[in-house]
Amino acid sequence: MPISLAPRLDLRPTQSLIMTPQLMQAIKLLQLTNLELSAVIDREIEENPLLERAGSDADDTWENEPDTSPETAPAEADLSRIGEQAVADLDAPASALDPDRTGPVDGVSEAFASDPWRSVGAGGSRPDGDMEPIDWRPPTLRDHLLEQIGLSIPEGRERLVAEFLVDCLDPTGYLRDDPAELARRLGLEPAELEAVIEQCRRLDPIGVFARDLADCLALQLADSDRLDDAMRTLLENLHLVGRRDFAALERTCGVSGDRLARMLADLKGLDPRPGLQFDVEPVRAIVPDVLVTPDPEGGFRVELNSDTLPKVLVNRGIYQTAVRAARAPDDKSYLSERLQAANWLVKSLDQRATTILKVASVIVEQQRGFLEHGVSHLKPMTLKMVADVIGIHESTVSRVTANKYLACPRGLFELKSFFSAAIAASGGAEAHSAAAVRHRIRRMIDAECADTVLSDDAIVRQLKDDGVDIARRTVAKYREAMHIPSSVQRRREKQHAQRTSS
Repeated sequence: MPISLAPRLDLRPTQSLIMTPQLMQAIKLLQLTNLELSAVIDREIEENPLLERAGSDADDTWENEPDTSPETAPAEADLSRIGEQAVADLDAPASALDPDRTGPVDGVSEAFASDPWRSVGAGGSRPDGDMEPIDWRPPTLRDHLLEQIGLSIPEGRERLVAEFLVDCLDPTGYLRDDPAELARRLGLEPAELEAVIEQCRRLDPIGVFARDLADCLALQLADSDRLDDAMRTLLENLHLVGRRDFAALERTCGVSGDRLARMLADLKGLDPRPGLQFDVEPVRAIVPDVLVTPDPEGGFRVELNSDTLPKVLVNRGIYQTAVRAARAPDDKSYLSERLQAANWLVKSLDQRATTILKVASVIVEQQRGFLEHGVSHLKPMTLKMVADVIGIHESTVSRVTANKYLACPRGLFELKSFFSAAIAASGGAEAHSAAAVRHRIRRMIDAECADTVLSDDAIVRQLKDDGVDIARRTVAKYREAMHIPSSVQRRREKQHAQRTSS
């Protein structure tokens, strides 16, 4: 058959999924946290004059405030009367709009709500009389050390060297660089550099400028006058402490069991990473997205936290007034685009709230045993199981449960924490949750005494007797993930504690 090289037109039907900007926005809103969502809404309100926050001073112009619950899917409402400045507001910059429209909520500024470390200064007020907020952050380790160096080391060569050494510290406060290399880089004699380092090692917090863990602990013990020969020997044998080989430690240090127990207690009271105490992030309170309460008629009631639901309204009155006043086609096109964007945002927010409620309801239904009896009754559950019940894709469930929290009588939990892999059950019974099995392993180990320490094989046998079909390597993996030492180390620790207490 001859091949035709002539160009021609063919019509072929194909199927493809196109991510429109509106769909991308809806997907993005699903995975945002409460603070991130509030920031997005504030930005949209600044850019779109047709959007209003419900609860603002502009609400007195509404005939009826729409219901913003996820069941009723509110979208928009009409204004009963429009101010004379409505049309002018459309062309005004965001800074010229009424500050009460997007200003503080409940008397708390957005700057303070988004950053609890911000403070209001005692001076520097603005011309309108309001206090100018100033940034405040807790001092860093560098700031803390430089302040002490400025007070304890006189100006000159030594202070410059000390300030250079501060920048050589790692986040834990250790000076891990080779002193000989540092001296070469600075053009100093090694003895001169060591003298400056010794001055810096007396700064607060005690333990900074240490070369390693043993050196850091030694600095703190020396500061409290507890660094004797036995303690120095103990610090030289920290590997035995890690192995919990207490018999070898007693022989090496030449101390009794009681004395060794007191020495180990002294070690536990020290800070092995003194620099990290300055690496502090502001503590932000977690506000639950979903509230679960017992239902008097049985079961549990699931509802969204109204405090976290964004209440955004479309001001159609401003739109109608502006359209009537518009003359140029571009103005009408701009208003139409703003109205479409506002309606889509309100619809996306409502869809987000509805999806979160559906996912949370399925999770509560599946994990009812956990809510009633605790983690030992947690069931295995995957994203696909929830997605199949609701009829959505499991990637959507993943986005919904990311950074979302549920408050119930047992506490505050991230939605993702309810998902757990399945551990097979013997005899064809219902599978067990991996989280519940880990909890059971921890309870078994906590109940041990010095004479009944369980090996991993013994734990496997007990779990199989209880109907949990699990491999030994899985038990070892769970134990290590919970930072539980091996049976040999636990036995040494318990026997040493038993000897010192008797």
